[in-house]
Amino acid sequence: MSLQVVTAADAAASGIPPMDYVVAVMGLLGGLGVLLYGFKVLSESIEKLANDKLRGWFSKTSGTSRFAGLGIGLVTTTIIQSSSATTVMTVGFVNAGVMSLTMATAVIMGANIGTTITAQIAALSAFEFAAFLLPLAAIGIFMDMLCKNDKVKTVGMILGGLGLVFVALDVMSTSMDVFKQSQWFVDALQAISNPFLLILLGMGFTALVQSSSAVTSIIVALVSGGNVIIGDGGNSVLFLILGTNIGTCITAILSAIGANTNAKRAALIHLMFNVFGTILFTIMLLIWDDFNRMTFQALFANAPATQIAMFHTFFNTVCVLLFFPFINVFVKLACLIIRDKKGEQKKKEVTFLDDRLLETPAIAVLQAKKEIGRIAAESVQTLKDGLSCFYAKDMPGAEKVREHIGKINEAAKRLTQFLIKLSSSEVSYGDEKSVTAMHAAIADALRIADLADNMVKYTNHYVNDGLEFSDQVIEEIKLMSDKVDRLFSESMLAFDGTDVTASVRAEEVEAEIDTLRRHIIDNHIKRLNEGKCKPQSSSILINLVGNLERAADHILNLAHAFE
Repeated sequence: MSLQVVTAADAAASGIPPMDYVVAVMGLLGGLGVLLYGFKVLSESIEKLANDKLRGWFSKTSGTSRFAGLGIGLVTTTIIQSSSATTVMTVGFVNAGVMSLTMATAVIMGANIGTTITAQIAALSAFEFAAFLLPLAAIGIFMDMLCKNDKVKTVGMILGGLGLVFVALDVMSTSMDVFKQSQWFVDALQAISNPFLLILLGMGFTALVQSSSAVTSIIVALVSGGNVIIGDGGNSVLFLILGTNIGTCITAILSAIGANTNAKRAALIHLMFNVFGTILFTIMLLIWDDFNRMTFQALFANAPATQIAMFHTFFNTVCVLLFFPFINVFVKLACLIIRDKKGEQKKKEVTFLDDRLLETPAIAVLQAKKEIGRIAAESVQTLKDGLSCFYAKDMPGAEKVREHIGKINEAAKRLTQFLIKLSSSEVSYGDEKSVTAMHAAIADALRIADLADNMVKYTNHYVNDGLEFSDQVIEEIKLMSDKVDRLFSESMLAFDGTDVTASVRAEEVEAEIDTLRRHIIDNHIKRLNEGKCKPQSSSILINLVGNLERAADHILNLAHAFE
């Protein structure tokens, strides 16, 4: 059926002044802005309160089952109130190479269920008790202004955000009243009964706004009160909801532009999930004309807003139940459509960072901490490689060590830039302290790499000056190096927070290293006096073991970085 053309004469015939329509549109847009801001405040505040939980969940994504991934996606999206944000974050994890496509698919499916909570909240505005939730906006703001405790302030902002959501829905519903009283508007809505046109409208509007939550909330505000019927009053409004589920994929698709192949596949899987689900439900709704009347309209006869919210939840839940056993099929299909690029895996550098993760500061902090651990491990390994070159008088190997040091410095620069961007976002006080500590930890990791460069210099002197070191000296240096390795292992346990007693053990090992350095130097001086060592080798040996001791100091700093 074609759309009804509305003229100014039709609007005037309705008996409502044209200016009332202008005011209604302004109110609708203002309410939409407040709604989006309210959800933003709500999600960011809940995220701050659940920082540790979010970090705990996503720190285990590499080793958890698909069911756990489904739960992570569901709960995370319920917290941050946006499946788009969760999906973008998932694309970021895949792009960084720290999440498999299989796990990403499970998380995306969970996110599709979690996002339905927004429609359920919006549907509550149709009930009379919703009026008592409006003052939460003021209560929450006053809690934030007057209280000093950070957690209480965060709870206040959660209440304030929730209150703003209901204020916005009330404003939008009131604005819609003008249109609901206009016969031409009601007739226009009823004229749009073509299922495919309704799906396209839902897709287009959601893609434009980039928020299915906002579009669903507008639909809820439109049908609240039961005076407005979309299409034939049966399944028509459900086709509109199906379209919003496809339209919301645009955010992840845009996010995947410029990402690696697997990240693009993750965005494609999100699109396929919603498209396949929409196709199945469209076929069912076309065959079963009375589906809505016999199910949701019968169960929630006097609550059209709840009918929409329940269908939204029903659609996503059923799709997950249907498609979850076929996760591998989705992954294979995505790999078939988006082929691997030659040499991409070789060019891909290992990192835990991706700017998409900045959308969720709690997760960004977790990933930045992992990246510091990776850089520190690379620095210690480079130090060991430098010592191996020293033992073997390997000049070509020493130059490769220097190349590796350059890569470590570049990684540290990228991490520093990431932390600067993170600090400019809405982070909690605790996370801000962590970011500050991370800057110091980066400096410690880089100093270890610098000390590896010193090992290259000592190797050059060792070879070019024709120096000689006894087997006993080499064995003592190796013993000291082994203790540095042990110190790093204990320090990383403390750094990650996985062992509260690790820092104590790290201090004990560091003290052993200090003692061993003095012992090596004393033994060297003794051999010099006995004529068993050449004086020319003294400066190299003393500086080398001194550098190992300094490396141990920087490693110990990592153990205490977040205390």
